[in-house]
Amino acid sequence: MKERQPNSKVFGKSGGYEKLKSYQVAELVLDITVRFVKRYIEAGSRTNDQMVQAARSGSRNITEGFVFSATSKKLEMNLTNVAKASLEELKKDYAAFLRHNKLKQWDSDDPIRQELVDKRFTDVDAVARWGRDVHAHFPERSAPEIAGNIGFRLANVAFGLSDRQVQSPGRDFEQNGGFNERLYKVRTETRKQQPGQDQGK
Repeated sequence: MKERQPNSKVFGKSGGYEKLKSYQVAELVLDITVRFVKRYIEAGSRTNDQMVQAARSGSRNITEGFVFSATSKKLEMNLTNVAKASLEELKKDYAAFLRHNKLKQWDSDDPIRQELVDKRFTDVDAVARWGRDVHAHFPERSAPEIAGNIGFRLANVAFGLSDRQVQSPGRDFEQNGGFNERLYKVRTETRKQQPGQDQGK
């Protein structure tokens, strides 16, 4: 959805969520997770469904929150917090997959982990190609280990971005007030610019 400039002082900007880095990474995580569960998680299992639903919730609640930002900062913050909680749940599922299968979770100083973050992928096929290249160059890193760490690390990046995003409407509220405050302010200013109008109306 293209960002739409408000046609009234009452409304803030809305739409344009595709430009949000938090949305872009969360959507990528959704695509990655759908592929991951098809390959590594038993079809029809609760874990399979939970991981996909958590990834979907992370992306969709960021979208919905941003759309609601024009009229309700509170709702925007609530929905973004739901996205954060979903992404945290997804991280735990990826971590559990690695732990249960006795696979290494990449340390913070692992150069491959850092390379993944630095690549700033936006396309799931590019991520898959990178994963295959890592396995080809480092065969001791198994495909399940690589896939699980990709999911965990990018879900963590999406979580961090959504955490920063939820702070933005709070600052905006502090500076500009909520929708009702803007509504009252704009109406008051409009009445002042209409001399002779009954102020009691």
